[in-house]
Amino acid sequence: MPWLDDRRSEPRELLTLKVEYADASELVSDYTDNISTGGTFVLTGRDLPEGTEIRLILSFPGLLQPLPVAGRVKWTRISPPDMRGVGVAFDRSDVETVARLDEFVGRIAAGDPLLVGRTLRVLVVEDNPHVATLIREGLRGSSRRELGGRVTFDCETAVNGRDGLALVRKQPFDVLIVDIYLPVLDGAQLIRQVRADEALRHVPIVAVSGGGPQAREAALAAGADFFLDKPMRLADIFATMRILAKIE
Repeated sequence: MPWLDDRRSEPRELLTLKVEYADASELVSDYTDNISTGGTFVLTGRDLPEGTEIRLILSFPGLLQPLPVAGRVKWTRISPPDMRGVGVAFDRSDVETVARLDEFVGRIAAGDPLLVGRTLRVLVVEDNPHVATLIREGLRGSSRRELGGRVTFDCETAVNGRDGLALVRKQPFDVLIVDIYLPVLDGAQLIRQVRADEALRHVPIVAVSGGGPQAREAALAAGADFFLDKPMRLADIFATMRILAKIE
């Protein structure tokens, strides 16, 4: 369910709020099922009186041109606390504006590259939560700075090799980043099992470790495509991802 993020303009101007969806499908679904029929509900902790005129900026990670929609607070809900929010009504009487919005959402649904950036799903198998966070946030920040959001990194994490193997067998990933020294099932064994699986053997793998030449040798022998020494530079992680994912 989308959340409102305050983006208040200058005094006396229309209140502008950002509605952040998880992905394109969630935005398209909400627009198709609710917004296009006159209203929707959004979670927010803000106090917005009924009748408040607002402009919602609909977005999700990877959307290059956020979608503005004007509306009015129709009703509010204050309980339960984790479901607090407002019902927003939209005026669909302006035929030209409605047609433009419908066309815009249709292009999003079709994955128009002028509107929707490429999303790369990355599995980070790392037992150190600080390192996992560094990789995840570093990839997102580097993408925004270097690529203007044209590519979005959607990262999942696992804290041991067994859980990492289960995830990669369950969900599709574009790249794996695997620490070599992992609990339960070590990184080299994880990489070997991925390479032995016909359905997964072509997934690019970046191995990381502070174990020096011995760890590098084990990673590459197991089938990793790249090896990065810890501590890692974010620039090196991002550059490696660009090579593996063929990002221009």
